[in-house]
Amino acid sequence: MQGEGRAASAALAMAIPLAAGCGAAAGEAAGFGRDAVRSEIRTAVDGAGMPESELPGPGEETGTASPATERERLAVRAAARSTGRQYVGPPVDGARGKCDRTLTGPAGVGRKESGKRFEQPVGEKGDGTAVRVVLEKEGWTLRARHNPSRALGVDILSFTATEDACVQQFTEQEAALLSGEGAEEDAGH
Repeated sequence: MQGEGRAASAALAMAIPLAAGCGAAAGEAAGFGRDAVRSEIRTAVDGAGMPESELPGPGEETGTASPATERERLAVRAAARSTGRQYVGPPVDGARGKCDRTLTGPAGVGRKESGKRFEQPVGEKGDGTAVRVVLEKEGWTLRARHNPSRALGVDILSFTATEDACVQQFTEQEAALLSGEGAEEDAGH
């Protein structure tokens, strides 16, 4: 019996550090937590000269009503495991350069590009180029995107970091529902 109790205690002791870091500021003693990632992104964005947005950043409280559907509850859970900065507003002079400077500034230090960089021309009149980049660092994945839309009269600049260990806790069904693939299943709940 004592051997089983010790084995269970050892397993629990190993599991606690993994769960403690997920979206919890208290678990950030391990080095590179949510506050550090948020600060790094904001420093890089501000240093690149991007404007402030009226919208809350990824993972920030919005003050909206309680989530009513499973998809909304999952979105709240996912937001607690992310941070970042976004701008959706009138076109910004030099927005693409500011996006690139953000990625090579403090937010890019020590990050490795993961996967293929996506770039595609936007609009019929050469309105610009949409870009999506994924970077990884110390257990966090940063998804950066710039989408100029002169037709709509907006620039969309988004830098969202998610904690890998926490995101991996979502089941396949939860991930599908979050991405919109299972939205019809959620409509009845």
